[in-house]
This record gives sequence, C-alpha cells and structure tokens, in this order.
Amino acid sequence: MATLANVEHRNQEATCYVGNLDPSVTEDLLVELFTQIGRVNSVHMPKDKLTGLHSGYGFIEFLDINDADYAIQIMSMVKLYTRPLRVSKSSLDKKSGSGSLDVGANLFIGNLDPADVDEKLLYDTFSAFGTIIRPPKIMRDDMTNQSKGFGFVSYDSFEASDTAIECMHNQYLCNRQITVQYAFKKGTSSSEGDMVAEGGRGPGGMPERHGSRAERMLAAANPHREFLSTKTGLSGTGVQKVPNTMFATSAPPPMGARNPLNASIPIPMPPPLPPGALPPPPMPPAPPPLPNQRFPMPPPPPPLPPQNNSSMPPPPPPPPPPPPMM
Repeated sequence: MATLANVEHRNQEATCYVGNLDPSVTEDLLVELFTQIGRVNSVHMPKDKLTGLHSGYGFIEFLDINDADYAIQIMSMVKLYTRPLRVSKSSLDKKSGSGSLDVGANLFIGNLDPADVDEKLLYDTFSAFGTIIRPPKIMRDDMTNQSKGFGFVSYDSFEASDTAIECMHNQYLCNRQITVQYAFKKGTSSSEGDMVAEGGRGPGGMPERHGSRAERMLAAANPHREFLSTKTGLSGTGVQKVPNTMFATSAPPPMGARNPLNASIPIPMPPPLPPGALPPPPMPPAPPPLPNQRFPMPPPPPPLPPQNNSSMPPPPPPPPPPPPMM
C-alpha cells in the first residue's frame, strides 16, 4: 500500500510500529483493523525479496497524531491470530528510544496461571503502577507456545517498580498467588529459571538482582527521562504514554484540567452561571436501602386512638343455665 518513497517521507510522529505479526496478516487486514481507530494514511510491511513474506512487523501511518497515540493505548497486547500485538510509536531517533529508559527496574512475576494469564492481562494489571517501557513478556515453550508460568515487566523508574512489588507481591491473579520481585540480571540462567548476568554476581558468587543502589543512583541521573518527558509518549518508542489508572480513585478534575489521553482536548466543564444567579441546591441524599429490599416499603398505618373504658357499654349478661332434666 505504501511505496518506498512514501515510507521515507511519512510523518514519524503519526506512525505506529506494529510487531509480532502472524504470517497470515496482510496489509489489507491491518488497514481494516486500524481504521477502527482513526483515518489511516498508509500501511507498509517490509517483505523478503525472494519469498515475498513479510518480516513479522509493519508500520501504520495515521493522518492525525492523536489517532496514533490512541492506537498505542488500546491496541497494545491485543491478540491477532493468537499473537499479542506490540504497538508503539515509530521514530527515526533510535538513541532516544525505550532502551534509553531501561534503568534496571525490571520485575520477575512468577506462579502465573498458564491458561488464563497472557501478555495483555499483565499489561492491564501492572500498567496501573507506572509507565511500562516495553511490552510485558511471558516465557513460553518453543514447541507448544504454552506459558511456563512466569514473565517479566519493565518500568521506566524504580518508584513504579517498588510500588508494583508492594501492591502485587503475594496477591492473587486468576486464582493464583503470584510472586513479584526484581529480576536477575540477564545472561546465564539461575536455579529459579530467571536470567543472571555473566559477572553480575554479588558477594559469595550469588546472582545479583536488579534494583541495587548503584542502579538507582544511575536512574536518578538519567538525562533521557527529562528529555523524553517533554515529548509525546516515550519519544515514539514506548508502549504507554501515561500510567494506567484503572484501579485508582481520585477527586473530580480541577477547573481547566486536560484530558490525559489527549492534552489538546480539555475536560468539559459546566457553563458559568449568569451574574446574580444562585447555584441550584444540592440533591438530598437518598435514604440507605434496607437489607434484601428491592422495592420501597409502604408507610406503616397510623396508630389507633386510645379507647376510654368508661364510655363503652357493659357486656351482655351471660345466658341463664338450662333447666334440669326430670
């Protein structure tokens, strides 16, 4: 659908990268899918020159930058032909990508239900605590694609990862008590099935986990965070623009607040009152319902007036006894 010349001149801020595509996915299918999000300008899927098969990823260019941001918000980890999509911003600046935000706030999530927990559920659950810099990964069997029962989530800050550990460790997800802790550094395998870096071991030769004091000091001095915070999303390569608030409870937005999904659209507010007008009175609170009550109970009947015994007629005399039998 898109020629090579058009690819070079496309709007990078309005272009989404879509990865982990099944071999059966075509450009027409991507157009039909992402047209539900917004107006699509072009679709490009790089293909092998010999076989004609695509390489498992593609680029969707929208006419509006806001549509590209919205597609990242709702299409990440959506399954297409049993494969979760990896949707992120496409950018030519690779140095300011999600790799620059990898400060080491990587979590290991264990004891996952292999049947019910997938990448989409991990994303929806753990994005409530901060910005996820790359799609969550569940380790699967190469032959059967069955989940091995553990996965990884990476945040852009240790504040978010600490909050996730505090809130989700030993909690239940799909009727299983999961474990959430910092992952071992990548490299060789440990006895727990996690990854350990070669040479990245602590005192006594023990595997070293992420979240060390040195990593936290380097993360606090990372110059890319302040640079990327001024751009839309994570400079076009992140997964999530703002933290998910699906579990949060907060007060109503203040006057003049902006929509978190689109900063250019203000949250609608009620029109101001004309001069001299009084605000409407507040609604009276509804009475609390009684237990197991579906319909309102009728009011009780009024009490009977007190009766005066002196005004009442005397009771009738008892009947005379029958005459004796002869």
